[in-house]
Order: sequence, then C-alpha cells, then structure tokens
Amino acid sequence: MKNLLLLVVGFILVSSCSNYNAQKVGIFDVNTLERVTQKLVAPPYLPEHQQVNLGAPRIVSVKLVVEEKKVKVSEDAYIHATTFNGSIPAPMIVVHQNDYVELTLVNPKKNQQMHNIDFHAATGALGGGVITKVQPGEEVTIRFKATKTGVFVYHCAPGGVMIPYHVVSGMNGAIMVLPREGLKDNHGKPVRYDKAYYIGEQDYYLPKDKAGNYKKYTSASDAMGDMLKVMKTLTPSHIVFNGKVGALTGKNALTANVGEKVLLIHSQANRDSRPHLIGGHGELVWEGGSFSDTPVTNRETWFIPGGSAVAALYEFKQSGLYVYLNHNLIEAVQFGAMAHIKVEGEWDDDLQTQISPPHPI
Repeated sequence: MKNLLLLVVGFILVSSCSNYNAQKVGIFDVNTLERVTQKLVAPPYLPEHQQVNLGAPRIVSVKLVVEEKKVKVSEDAYIHATTFNGSIPAPMIVVHQNDYVELTLVNPKKNQQMHNIDFHAATGALGGGVITKVQPGEEVTIRFKATKTGVFVYHCAPGGVMIPYHVVSGMNGAIMVLPREGLKDNHGKPVRYDKAYYIGEQDYYLPKDKAGNYKKYTSASDAMGDMLKVMKTLTPSHIVFNGKVGALTGKNALTANVGEKVLLIHSQANRDSRPHLIGGHGELVWEGGSFSDTPVTNRETWFIPGGSAVAALYEFKQSGLYVYLNHNLIEAVQFGAMAHIKVEGEWDDDLQTQISPPHPI
C-alpha cells in the first residue's frame, strides 16, 4: 500500500513538472490559442503591435497577395516587378517569440508565374518554400512557429534562376520576432522605441539598349532573358531604398522628434550593405538582427550581410535633417541607396554650433 501511494505521489509530481515545463518552454495546444489577424501596411511603416506580450503565444494570421506590376525605379527606368502586396520591400510582419504565423499566400489568376515564400525565421521545408508553391489562380495556407527572436528576411524562392530573378525583381520583405518581454539594452534592461521604420534595400539589374537607354518590356517574363544577362555581371543598375530612387527622401522623408527613440530596421535580401546615420549613431545595434544576443553600442556604421536584416536604435538629440544611407557612398549617391529623416525640436548649441559663418579670407 505504501509503495502504491509513493507511485501515485510520484506520478502527480512528474505530471505537474511536465505541465510546468511545457508552459515554460512554450509547448501549447495550438488549437486553444488566441487567433488574431494582423493588418499589414506598406513600408516604411510597421503594422500595429505590442512591444511586450507576456501572455500565451498567439496565432497571428497574415495574408500576402502576389502582384506582378510595373514599377517606376527612377525617372528613366521601370521594372516589371514581382511583389508581395504590391510594395517593395514587402510588408513587415511583427510577432513575438513562440507565436505561430499562419500565412495565406495568394497568386491571382492574372499573374504569369509560379511563386512561393521562404521565411528565414521558419524551421525546415526550405523556410516554407517547399509547401507554399502556388500557380496563378491558386492560394495556400501554412503555419510555422516563430522560435527565434530577431529580424529576418523573407523572399520568393521558386527554384533555379527564378530565385534570384524574383528577389531582384522586388519580391522580398522582413519579419520581426520580438522577445515576449520586449527588447533589452546592453545591460539587460528593458528598452522601448517610440517609432519604428522598415527600410528595404533593393538592387535592380535593368537592361539597356545599344543607345544606353533602359529597355521597355510588356511583362516580367518578357524581361527575364535580358535581366538574367545583366544579373550575371553582378553589377546593379540601381541600389535603392524602398523600391525606387527618392522613395524616402525630400517630401517622402521619415520623421521624428528630438527625444524620440527610433528603431531602424534594414534588410538586404541579396547584397551586403553598411548603413550609417549622418549626424547620429547606432546607440544599440542588434548585429545579424538577433534580439537573443546583447546589442553592440554606439556604432558609426553597422553591417548587413546579404540575405539578412538588422535593427538599430537611436534617440535623436538634435533637430534638423539627417541622412541615412548605405556608406558605400557610390551606392548611396550615384545609385540611390539613401533616406532622409526630418527631426523636429529645439536646437542645442551645446551639441553643435557655428562659431563663425563663412567669410572671405
């Protein structure tokens, strides 16, 4: 009888510990989880989201519709782009660690090509690429668990040369997987951002005719042969932020106020980049986009390996115009990889002032 009692007590303790550990490591019955639909928005903006979510994981439902469309890249150049939801880059998705992303990918009948999606945040099945292939007139729904925190690229990857062709035609975006307790600084203390912007750097390979003018095509399929030839040179015709030259400059500049902490999320699905904020710094930079690692501090320029994303936080301390660019200055100035940030607020002479205006010598 005594042995039986010990066995019963032991079973209860093991069961309790197992249930506790299941909750602790995030093992839940997915059918019991709260389901929410995330309304995606065009970059540079992010969808509405919580920075901290200490509750149980959720199923976050998102929908991406493939749109093959003509896009103006510069004053003299267009591309028949392949896009998710019509924007370059594709929309940012925001979830928390151990949330489930339930994606519906739609390829309308009017399109000409097969598409799919590879999430660098997903595990197995080529990031979902194996189970998301859809022909024109089809849609598919998959679910994956966001186990790793950070910012990650996603892109179309249908196979062979169509992988780079679709990526450099605009078919890439990013997903941010936040820690459930939110971001932490280099001392492990909680840190919040007042604003967040998503900047997707895009390289294009647009063919020219013998006269040096950019060629015109009737569709992405029509342009593919010539584009593949230019792609083999590894020499872009354009390197831009958010799809086109001037997408984030002048009247399209990003905005902030003195005293605001701004999270700049930057992805490059194909080439390396080196962002720099002229007049500011990367006060906290999550290298490789990993929120699980301690952020490095006070960087003048940070690095993005091709096929990845990074997040950098800066609190603006001075009003005026800032330039955020790829600090390969040739790529920034002559190719178009730059953005403006207009910051409103009081000017602080202690930080910088002009002692003497320009005058003859």
